[in-house]
Amino acid sequence: MKQPYFVVVLAHSLHGRLRRIHIPQKALYAILMLAVLGCFTLVGVASSYARMVWKVADYNSLRKEAEVVRAQYNDLQKDFKQTKLELAKLELLSSEISSAYGIKRRLEGPANIADEGNLVPTYAESLAQYDFLRTASISKFNRDYLRSWQTQALPDLWPVVGRLSGPFGKRMDPFSGESAYHTGIDISAPVGSPVQATADGIVVFAAWSGGYGRLVVVDHGGGMQTYYGHLSRIDVISGQGVRKGQNIGALGRSGRVTAPHLHYEVRRNRIPQNPYHSLSRATFAKSTAKDLPF
Repeated sequence: MKQPYFVVVLAHSLHGRLRRIHIPQKALYAILMLAVLGCFTLVGVASSYARMVWKVADYNSLRKEAEVVRAQYNDLQKDFKQTKLELAKLELLSSEISSAYGIKRRLEGPANIADEGNLVPTYAESLAQYDFLRTASISKFNRDYLRSWQTQALPDLWPVVGRLSGPFGKRMDPFSGESAYHTGIDISAPVGSPVQATADGIVVFAAWSGGYGRLVVVDHGGGMQTYYGHLSRIDVISGQGVRKGQNIGALGRSGRVTAPHLHYEVRRNRIPQNPYHSLSRATFAKSTAKDLPF
């Protein structure tokens, strides 16, 4: 039995000859299937190529963006290094200025109790205090005359009857919570308790002074001075001579404090000294103001 087939007739245009070609049906179907399969294969190859081209283009775009970001990062790193170098220079300059002008030295209140705050006056207060002391200072003649009656110029008397509540030296500032340096001692007592001069001397300051509050400063000669801070009342004036044990004011809580007390300092050539060494064996004396020659 013959298989079905297709006949293809070919005619020559010049000779008029006819030629028949028998193509089996199965062969034709196979050719069509191969053609369809080839089309699918071509479409798949084309789509794969298109995807590859898209990915390459996307990769190139990302690489360019990465290069831009890397360049920006390098610029930022350079700026950071430059800023860090300038900051280091500023810190060095600040340290030199602080050391030159004594800004880093912190003179603040007691460590074991919260009795007082920062005792360092501001720059404006320091200028005001300096101007006050300069205008209120007595003449050299009067100063020499007043020195002539000083017989007990060593501060060795408790300035007020009370208990020691804040020692001299390092402590924790009750206001800032940072380590600080306490330039004197604190003596707690009721408000209004009489405060007495601890040695013969001349009052060189008697007014308000920043963190000290109401402050009296007595000069005892030889670079020795005593400070009486946080007073509620001042009973002397600048330029006045006082005897050891004479009342100069009353205990209070003026200035930066958290509780009533007397802040007492002893300074030699403006350098704070520990007053406890001279007060550990001292007693509280009564006023001897009647012995003053003026």
